[in-house]
This record gives sequence, structure tokens and C-alpha cells, in this order.
Amino acid sequence: MELAVISGKGGTGKSSITAAFASLEEPMVVVDCDVDAANLFLVFNPQHDEETVYIGGEKALIDKDTCLNCGMCISYCRFDAIAFKNGKVHIIEEACDGCKLCSRVCPANAISMVPNDKSRMYAGRFRYGKMVYGRLAPGEENSGKLVNMVREKAREVAQINHIENIIIDGPPGIGCAVVSTITGTDNVVIVTEPSMSGLHDLKRSIEICRQFQLKVWVIINKYDLNKEFSQQIDEFCKANQIEVVAMLPFDVSVVEAMVQCKSIVEHNPDSEISTLIKNAYYKILQA
Repeated sequence: MELAVISGKGGTGKSSITAAFASLEEPMVVVDCDVDAANLFLVFNPQHDEETVYIGGEKALIDKDTCLNCGMCISYCRFDAIAFKNGKVHIIEEACDGCKLCSRVCPANAISMVPNDKSRMYAGRFRYGKMVYGRLAPGEENSGKLVNMVREKAREVAQINHIENIIIDGPPGIGCAVVSTITGTDNVVIVTEPSMSGLHDLKRSIEICRQFQLKVWVIINKYDLNKEFSQQIDEFCKANQIEVVAMLPFDVSVVEAMVQCKSIVEHNPDSEISTLIKNAYYKILQA
């Protein structure tokens, strides 16, 4: 089974729930596809067996010896990625989009394009099996491609090690990285929260999952912070034939678990929230 856990917005508790799911069986392959802000490795502290460079684009590089400091490239750069610094033309790497225009307009041919090579994909071991994740360097692009690379590696790891279940922590939103995360999965869990923005983004997530004809489950996290709104979300899901597989209460021990680099089912296995997460996972697994 490939189970992707996503959310329409950030801050819903998606990664905490994914970590809990990943702690329920072994061996397990856990995948962090939130490459823009990967954080599961902080909980599980995996041992890296492989490190792969990901090149998602190019950036401009100035040859200081050739540059005339005429400033023509500055006037053409629409991303404000070039500026004068101490009287010299300077590239702001984080802002460079790799469009190559500066290299084309430079009268001295002093600007060249070099690959962005700071992003990485890691594969290794953690305490419940295998882990694969990507980390996109600041300012680099094409996170959807890196997500696809991470997922292909996860499937390869699962096949080589004869592991049946893959748990995927997806990015928030509905962008290309989310599409790369959910494509081809067996089940998608959407984690939401009882708020207007939570319901709005839940609807967007359901819509994109339905375009791929995926089996969708919903978890309402911290439901007791606004029971009235939780009821609205539950009624919306029922009206759209989507099962709310768990309504999780707010529990400060979830934060305590993360501080200790543990999932909630490791930190407090007999708590109400741990029991609800376990029941949700095994229900999805047996569906």
C-alpha cells in the first residue's frame, strides 16, 4: 500500500500524523515529499546510506576578471537578482531564476550559467525500516521533479527490501509537488483543522484527488478546538461520500513527543489520540 498524507494548508498536524503512522509497523518505508520544508528526518534521525545530488536548474555566475561593471545585466534582470555591491556587479543567488537573459545581454560575455547543485535526496535506515526524503535548497525550483525522484527511489527501496507499505508525508497546498506526491498512490489522507481556511483548503484538496480518481480519507485534527466547525466539515464529507476516519482531540503531548524526536504513538502509546490514530491507520490498511 502507498498511503499519502497531505493537507490543503500548512500547520494542520500532517507530519505528526504521518510520523505516527510510520511508527505502527515494521518494516516500513517512510517518505518525506515535502521537499521545500522536510522535517520527518528530525523525528526519526535516519542513517544515510545514499546521498544524491539533485539539479533543478541553473544560476548565473559572473567572471569578475572579465566583467566591465557596466550594469546592463542589472537593468535587464526582472527578478532583481543582480545588483552593485562595493562597486562591483553581484549575483544574488537566492533570487536568480536561471532565465539566462543576463548571460545573453552581457557585452563582455562575463556571465555563464552553472547548475544548481545544492539540493539533495537522501535514502537510508530509521528505527522502523527505510526512509527516503529530499531537501530543496533555498531559492531552487522544480520541487515537483525532486518529489518524483524521491518517490521512485522509495518504490525501488521497497521492492529491494520486500516492504509492502509506503507512507508518504506530502507538502501542503495543491501545487505540482502535491500532484507528484499523490499520483499513483492507493489511498490519500487529507488532514484538516476546524477553521474556515481548513474547510476551504480541504475542498481544494478533495477536488484535486478526485481528478486522479483516488480513494480519499479525512482526518480532522484538533477537532475539539471548534466542535461546531468540525461538525460542518464532517457533514460536508458525508455529503460527498468521504469518510472522516478520525477526529483527533488537541493534545499537548504531541508537541512533547516531537521535542523528544518521537511520534505520539511512541511517546504516549495508550493515550486517546494514539488509539484514534492506530484505529484510523488499520482501517485504511484493511479497506
